[in-house]
Amino acid sequence: MLSVLILLPFVGAAIISLLSTKIASTARKIALIVAISNLAINLAIAFQFEPQHQGFQFVENIPWIEWIGLNYHLGIDGLSFPLIFLNSLLTLIAIATTSPTIERPRLYYSMLLLLTGGAAGAFLAQDLLLFFLFYELEIVPLYILIAIWGGSRRGYAAMKFLLYTALSGILVLASFLGLVWLSGTNSFDYEVLRQQNLALNTQLLLLAPLLIGVFIKIPIFPFHTWLPDAHVEASTPISVMLAGVLLKLGTYALLRFCVGLFLEGWTYLAPGLAILAAISALYGASCAIAQKDMKKVVAYSSIAHMAYILLAASATTRVSMTAAVFQMVSHGLISALLFLLVGTVYKKTGTRNVDELRGLLNPEKGLPVTGGLMILGVMASSGLPGMVGFISEFLVFRGSFPIFPIPTLLCLVGTGLTAVYFLLVINRVFFGRLEESLAKLPSVKWVEHAPAFALLALIFTFGIQPSWVVRWSELQAVVLLTGN
Repeated sequence: MLSVLILLPFVGAAIISLLSTKIASTARKIALIVAISNLAINLAIAFQFEPQHQGFQFVENIPWIEWIGLNYHLGIDGLSFPLIFLNSLLTLIAIATTSPTIERPRLYYSMLLLLTGGAAGAFLAQDLLLFFLFYELEIVPLYILIAIWGGSRRGYAAMKFLLYTALSGILVLASFLGLVWLSGTNSFDYEVLRQQNLALNTQLLLLAPLLIGVFIKIPIFPFHTWLPDAHVEASTPISVMLAGVLLKLGTYALLRFCVGLFLEGWTYLAPGLAILAAISALYGASCAIAQKDMKKVVAYSSIAHMAYILLAASATTRVSMTAAVFQMVSHGLISALLFLLVGTVYKKTGTRNVDELRGLLNPEKGLPVTGGLMILGVMASSGLPGMVGFISEFLVFRGSFPIFPIPTLLCLVGTGLTAVYFLLVINRVFFGRLEESLAKLPSVKWVEHAPAFALLALIFTFGIQPSWVVRWSELQAVVLLTGN
């Protein structure tokens, strides 16, 4: 069943790429069928998944290239399941929100399916070398998706993304190879390597490149500069995938490998990492305040909110580790919603510059539904009670405050700044008198807002009933900290 989650997008991409140019319009239908099928498989796994089972489930382990220690080893647990589900959901949304008249549809949809298949493989891989292969696989389709269907500076943004993420992969691989070599094993199996008792100095030596590699991917200040450019130049569906799924590969690796494999070294570095999280959160929030492009505001907001995951992981308490997973899900849903709505504003007005927009909440000539949804999305990102953002951030701060009170308080300031920069955007763009140049905006059909309503429903559902997310990852948080 896990292999299907990976292979189905790959097979779909292959079928789409082989279509005749005369029936290229069929590519969208095939991509939708694949995405819906993957989401259905996730639901089937959810019904069979046992949250109280300690260890991996639905395990598949097939020898592959044994002389280098590489096996096709897949498994799912409370850490990977929420992210797999998020990957399938946002893939479906990305395909559904793509323009039916997009140029070169065969290449576009095949790359999008390769992207989701690679992400699924990384989340499911229980062999470190296999994880690295999938971790690197997603670079190529995302580079192509930005470079071809991006904005005016798409070449620069795509190349910058490629260079940064390639460096990330090199550092991750170096750490994995060093771990296998220094541990004296001939296996990249995750569970085998977890049982190795390495000295603290050795752990720190291996953890350093791995940390820098995942910090680039998350991204954490000062390794963040590729993200705003990539988001601004990427199309709306690709920004949804980038923020909702691809950044989670970094935070997933942070928990699974940095904490799971080098717990003693991680604990030793934790005070410094908590301070770095606070710096990254405040930096991202401060930069967001200064932006004029709505998409850049959301991009810098992502930098700030992803730092909360590092803070939670640094505390290494049961609550904070559970909160780290919850924050990944929360950020994925909220950021996807905000990018969709910013994309709608840009599509209807032709600009994202806050100085050129005014009064879009006008009920007759503006974009009132978009504005209403945007206000709710901003409330969720600001941590309003009743929404998933409040629960995730409360758990992060509740779990980290007893261990690192000052970094936690600084991150709380960052949360307060979230309300500041988003309220500035809402006030400038949606309130006031509608600009005359915007008085004849094309209307937004309800079907265009259907993905946003679906995301908003999940944001409220998990905000009111957070146990539906917590129950999947609570036990795995204990496993990461105890090794049992």
